Amino acid sequence: MGHDVPLPAPFLPLFAGLAEVRHGAERTSLHACFGCGPDHDIGLRVRCYQSGAEVLSPIVVPARYAGPPGAAHGGIVAAYLDEVLAGAAAHHTGRPHVTGELTVRYVKPTPVERPLVGRGRAVRANGRSLVLEGSLEDLESGVVVATATGRFFPMGDGR
Repeated sequence: MGHDVPLPAPFLPLFAGLAEVRHGAERTSLHACFGCGPDHDIGLRVRCYQSGAEVLSPIVVPARYAGPPGAAHGGIVAAYLDEVLAGAAAHHTGRPHVTGELTVRYVKPTPVERPLVGRGRAVRANGRSLVLEGSLEDLESGVVVATATGRFFPMGDGR
């Protein structure tokens, strides 16, 4: 499969000219990751793009991940936010990170089959870890549907 698939048309104006976040040589070990791996057959395949100090992520939650009628399952929303924050950590440091802690606030039902934008950025370093924050918002309206904060650790640091 791979991440070479073109972005859906609704995302092109926002993402034009942005560079995709890459995780360096270690990236190959992540190709089967449920969240970011391009080779996971039912994975989320989250992609993050550099936009100044933050990352942006084009997201359309497939209907197969629905929870309540017309909305995404909360666990899937958390998984998308987890990946957006991990992308922000990689953008900030140039290294892949793993989640140590994740807190999600569900602001509104997250729609399925609708273009969303994930946003993530590092807010501070705490020794070995990074503290990040992010959100999911409706692409068309800009309405925030969920937010998250997390603590992430670099891969290979005993985690």
